[in-house]
Amino acid sequence: MQVVILAGGIGSRLSPWTKSVPKPLLPMLDRTLLEQVIHTIPNNLIDEVIVAGGYKVDMIKSYFDSIESEFEVNIVNETEPLGTGGALGNCKDSVSGTFACFNGDIISSLDVGKLLELHNKNGGVGSLGLWEVEDPTRFGIVGVDSSNKITQFKEKPEPEEVFSNLINAGSYIFEEDIFDFMPRGRHSLERDVFPQLTDTRMLNGMQFGGYFIDAGTRESWCDAVSKCVEESRFNTGLKSTKSWFSSPKEATNDSIIESSMISSGVEIMQSSIRDSTILSNSKIGTLSQISGSLIGRNSVIGENSRLTNVIVGHESVIPPGTTIMDTTWENQ
Repeated sequence: MQVVILAGGIGSRLSPWTKSVPKPLLPMLDRTLLEQVIHTIPNNLIDEVIVAGGYKVDMIKSYFDSIESEFEVNIVNETEPLGTGGALGNCKDSVSGTFACFNGDIISSLDVGKLLELHNKNGGVGSLGLWEVEDPTRFGIVGVDSSNKITQFKEKPEPEEVFSNLINAGSYIFEEDIFDFMPRGRHSLERDVFPQLTDTRMLNGMQFGGYFIDAGTRESWCDAVSKCVEESRFNTGLKSTKSWFSSPKEATNDSIIESSMISSGVEIMQSSIRDSTILSNSKIGTLSQISGSLIGRNSVIGENSRLTNVIVGHESVIPPGTTIMDTTWENQ
């Protein structure tokens, strides 16, 4: 089966990290974010991965050209922003038959095999993975009947419009017929395509349990790292104190490290690191406290610093004694 990954966005909510590296290539444990998304799908179901990319797409192509992969990876370039529907429509000439389609920042426990079984049983043009939330107003909400046919779909409803707590989890099985329902150019799957398919009962929905994380913000990135560590979604490195370490060689020097990702070449001097990601070759000065933060590669955090909910750009230097929270930091 072919798998389309919608990965064309610029990742502004993870800036300044994404100013130099496209979000799909950001490292999450020993894989890229894009590879973590693909990891949701069993390898035996994948024949080819098609990345619908736009922002810094040449870097994505170069990365996959440089590694050995168990399946073919091809890039379809999006020369202008096309939305979720337009990005998929741009892949029309590259896919055929039944295929999977995933948003490019979804980390989940969806059983893709079961979704495919439902799709083959119920027929129709598409089948959606569904996740239950307390507040569905930030998402596309879905109503289903007893046979798992989708009967209602509403993107980002107002509170008074809510009819369900099941949301679209950005994970789909489609038939190539989906392209017949797409307008040309920029458009949205959620606003322009799914509602019309719902009206004709051509979509199915399957609720799943476990975990579902849209890793597109600082907070959700930290959640995704913790879940990937918990679920051992890595091939190399080691797990300790609910954290992932690239190797035993990282110098932690009696530091307290919990629920974090520590990449290669990192040095931490008697500091506290919680719910954070420290990218390669960064140095954390003595008696610093870092919580809920993302530290870019080759950065230096001065001693006695306090960082809370901060994204630090790559190759940044933070002076000793700095206290910052709920912001971003990058060298000018």
